[in-house]
Amino acid sequence: MPGKRGDMMRLQLLLFVLMVTGSCNKDDGPPPFTPPVTSVAADTLPPQYGVPFAAVPDTRDIAMYEVNIRAFSATHDLQGVTARLDSIRALGINVIWLMPIYPVGKVKAVPPMGSPYAVQDYTSVNPAFGDLSDLRALVGAAHSRGMAVILDWVADHTSWDNSWIKSTSWYQHDASGQIISPPGQSWSDVAALNYANTDMREAMIHAMRYWVLAANIDGYRCDYADGPPADFWRQATDSLKSISPSHRLIMLAETADKDVFSEGFQMNYAWDYYTALKNVFDDGQPASGLITANAAENAVLPKGAFKLRFTTNHDEDLNDAPPVSLFQGDQGSLAAFLLAASMGGVPLIYNGQEVGDPEKIPIFDTSTIHWDQHPEMVAAYKQILGLRNESLTLRDGVLVSYATADVAAFEKSYGNERVLVIVNVRDIPVTFPVDPSLSNDEWKDGLNADRAVHLGAPLSLPPFGYRIFIKN
Repeated sequence: MPGKRGDMMRLQLLLFVLMVTGSCNKDDGPPPFTPPVTSVAADTLPPQYGVPFAAVPDTRDIAMYEVNIRAFSATHDLQGVTARLDSIRALGINVIWLMPIYPVGKVKAVPPMGSPYAVQDYTSVNPAFGDLSDLRALVGAAHSRGMAVILDWVADHTSWDNSWIKSTSWYQHDASGQIISPPGQSWSDVAALNYANTDMREAMIHAMRYWVLAANIDGYRCDYADGPPADFWRQATDSLKSISPSHRLIMLAETADKDVFSEGFQMNYAWDYYTALKNVFDDGQPASGLITANAAENAVLPKGAFKLRFTTNHDEDLNDAPPVSLFQGDQGSLAAFLLAASMGGVPLIYNGQEVGDPEKIPIFDTSTIHWDQHPEMVAAYKQILGLRNESLTLRDGVLVSYATADVAAFEKSYGNERVLVIVNVRDIPVTFPVDPSLSNDEWKDGLNADRAVHLGAPLSLPPFGYRIFIKN
């Protein structure tokens, strides 16, 4: 009987619709796209090269160094980096971040040499830098010195002459069907990837897995992490962690978004703190602004997550100025770095800042860093990182502020140890009134061979001067 059969079919369809819609909140819209962990066949990846580095530091213990390969050595290559690893290690560094090592695109390239963030091939070494054996040698030499190595990863976009461009569905398009650059950015030298395409996602994760296996690297700094969607980063980090339990991978996201910590990252960027440093040192705002910025950034961090604290990096060097210019000279740049390295988070040194290089370091061309300038600054950076490396309190202690308008002063405590940091943020001498709660104990002068000190009388601080006192 056709009529009853039609009614029954309509009833079944209605029940199906009700079942589907009833399981969803109408206000939430469609469920998010959640692709499975990559299914790229294992036999398309190389076998593990070398032995995974067992001494990858815990996040709170990291002291990081960024290498711009085009500028770091006279040879502008990976071998030039390997030759100076002892100098990096001597600073107190235990993680090296290499800016992109991959071939650079030529189509629509930024003159004269193109941006290292316009990747032409995700699984090759830029021939100007060397080859895979050179990268392996660098990583192995770093590991033998107790340092991990992470690569810069560019997941949001590729160069216009990357071979992937032939798969047009892997890229974003405008209304007329033309591939576009990343929306809302000025990066005309790169093409925006389409993360709705599962094949592209798998190829991207395959490439990330490749370097962990082929060169035994220890993780990634992920460029413009706000570009790819959150579910991709979760997919990628899950896949990387599945390679082997022997690998402890470091994942740093270039973003201030706290949500990346639920996507598998351990660190993101402390831009608010960097802005606060500039406001205090350059614009004369109260030193308490640093305490406020530090507290605000740390308040949203889950356990085990940290901010990357810096006074420069390749972007800030390009857009602002080197620290010796930005923070009013050599001593000002050291004072700013001490605060960034000791107030909380993971400290970063960008190559050249430790010698007070006054020139911007280009990323679109080669340049030369003169390593023999300002040896006294190198010694000061070593001292600051040395104190931090020796003190769990400086790395991860609880902070109490004693800041004044002109002095960033705070005590950190962890267990039985207390560390007092006092920094003049002005280019003039200032006097710091010691709080009575600090004046009844004997301290050690952390910058003067642990000489015993009784605090009480106001401290006189020279322009951008700083003191560190320790009590065990």
